[in-house]
Amino acid sequence: MSTHLLLLPGLLCDDALWSDQIKALSDRYTCIVADMSKDDSMAAMAARAIKGMPQKFAVAGLSMGGYAALEVMRQVPDRVERLALLDTSARADTAERIDSRKALIARVKKGEFIDVIEAHFQNFVHPSRLSDTELMGKVRASALHIGPDAYIRQQTAIFGRPDSLPTLGQIKCPT
Repeated sequence: MSTHLLLLPGLLCDDALWSDQIKALSDRYTCIVADMSKDDSMAAMAARAIKGMPQKFAVAGLSMGGYAALEVMRQVPDRVERLALLDTSARADTAERIDSRKALIARVKKGEFIDVIEAHFQNFVHPSRLSDTELMGKVRASALHIGPDAYIRQQTAIFGRPDSLPTLGQIKCPT
């Protein structure tokens, strides 16, 4: 029996983010990619992600997915066998970062979604890969699939997340 691996994508990312990992790990893991587009809080994202998971499973989260993975650890710590936190932070957003996220939300509400996601790519993708047409096509397709309404929910969940630094020491599984 293979271990179930819950994969939690980052901001503006869908299941395409994990396609190469799923191919590489499918002989050892049953991979499930959570839909991180429907909720506006980390608690709700985590609850939706773990719904239907078996009693024991592994979790990997990238960026926003890492924030949700830390919430999974708050909700069901005894069910997680292994945890991978990739390019993420346990810290809550600063007031300045919250203001920045709110400004991005305001731009999206004014119809500037394409400009906002293009600006994000400068931080999401290494500068040497920004001219990689195939890669950037996949990144753009995922962001467009997520769409402006889900982007707003995701940003709201991100800036509303709790500080996880005080709970890191409570994680008992290999991390």
